[in-house]
Amino acid sequence: MAHRADESLPVWSPSGEQTMSFETLTGDLRTETCVVGAGMAGLSVAWHLARAGQRVTVVESGPGPGLGETGRSTAHLASAVDDGFVVLEHLFGPAGARAVAESHAAAIDWIERQITDGGIECGFRRLDGWLFNPPTGGIDLGAEAAAASRAGLSATLEARAPLAGFQTGLAIRFGAQARMDPRAFIHGLAAACARLGVRLLGNAPVVSVEGGHPARVSTGQGWHVLADAVVVATDSPINDRIAIHSKLVPMRTYAVALEAAAEGADPDALYWDSADPYHYVRFGEAGDGARVLIVGGEDHRVGQPAHGQERWQRLEEWARQRFAGLGAVKARWSGQIIEPVDRIAFIGRNPGESNVFVATGDSGNGITHGAIAGLVISDLVLGRDNAWARLYDPARLTLKAAQGYADAGLKVAEHYAEWLTGGEVDDVALIPPGGGAVVRQGLSKLAVYRDESGQLHKRLAACSHMKCVVAWNDAERSWDCPCHGSRFDRFGRVLNGPATSPLAPEG
Repeated sequence: MAHRADESLPVWSPSGEQTMSFETLTGDLRTETCVVGAGMAGLSVAWHLARAGQRVTVVESGPGPGLGETGRSTAHLASAVDDGFVVLEHLFGPAGARAVAESHAAAIDWIERQITDGGIECGFRRLDGWLFNPPTGGIDLGAEAAAASRAGLSATLEARAPLAGFQTGLAIRFGAQARMDPRAFIHGLAAACARLGVRLLGNAPVVSVEGGHPARVSTGQGWHVLADAVVVATDSPINDRIAIHSKLVPMRTYAVALEAAAEGADPDALYWDSADPYHYVRFGEAGDGARVLIVGGEDHRVGQPAHGQERWQRLEEWARQRFAGLGAVKARWSGQIIEPVDRIAFIGRNPGESNVFVATGDSGNGITHGAIAGLVISDLVLGRDNAWARLYDPARLTLKAAQGYADAGLKVAEHYAEWLTGGEVDDVALIPPGGGAVVRQGLSKLAVYRDESGQLHKRLAACSHMKCVVAWNDAERSWDCPCHGSRFDRFGRVLNGPATSPLAPEG
């Protein structure tokens, strides 16, 4: 099944329709807290603060909620987090590992309460999670089950995961996990925020955030929002250049949804393996109501060759070998994961600023980290103590993750060295319709896209954030920055931060 990259839409929104639109910002305004971004983290923070009686304004670059990475999530709601508790115990000690488990479990509980109290129809279901090794070997599952149990999770070592047609071997069964349709939930959460008096503003891309008293949020239309506090919830922070970005690694991840039998042989659960890159699986419903199996994985660093069609094909083949009764592909898409070098998110006060807060570094658990952001940042804004604030502090330096910091810095340095190399092609005539490539032109490099009619579109290949050389993403037909994860559409317009301005025109 062939997919054009601009048809790469999540299974939740097959036609990309937007059923809830925000109001338009038409002038300067003053508020108590301004939240930048209407995804899971931003709306969670807004809900908590509004419920506490604050005047809250949410500013979103798109027309409504959940159009960024929240809507591209596969929405595994897991307290059994991706990076594992053996690793977390090593990095943060037993108490830190327990805090990770507790905070993610609390996040799932909070999501469930929103769904119950607000009557949100989003396919939420509590279920088990199963972790197993690939046939070629993997982690010590016994040690991982023991570490997860010490952290307070329900984690038991079983002879196999309950797949009818595939023998997994030993597997860990985690209780009290969950899944949902993230797009339906985020619309329900936005509606709940509106009922609490949150002002929701759309089509207002933010170009800068300045701390101070008051703090200032400036939009592309020239309007400003002044606030006592600002929360930057844009996946990758648009307000920071060094302090946090030097501790983050941007990754792309891929997902495929396949038709599944209404009553499949395999139990409804979350499944994931310990391969590198690992695979993660869940059942759910497509936008048209069809039951689907969603498999994700094939992660790679942003800016590396995407080869998206091959990655989607490998995911499909992997799933068909392990799950029974799968039909046609319903959707294929990719998303952005921001990996912190020490494995857990940065949620809290932006380093060096007293009234600017950030939520980033989802580490593959974006929905639960987003809910944690609401729990932690709202307390910090309101001056209340929070048991998890120190764990997620964006200013932290984890000494046991020193190699991760060094590797991240080395990778960025390698990408800056690309200014000294040649282009990907010597002649733009080699770029096919619908394709793109970086081409050297004298001392500069150009990002050149050829549209379906054959016309060339040229922009400078320097990312507008910190001048790294962008790379062509054939899966999404976008220009991606390998240094800090900014993404631009094929014409150079911003898709993802931290960049806030488009690629510069040629010459």
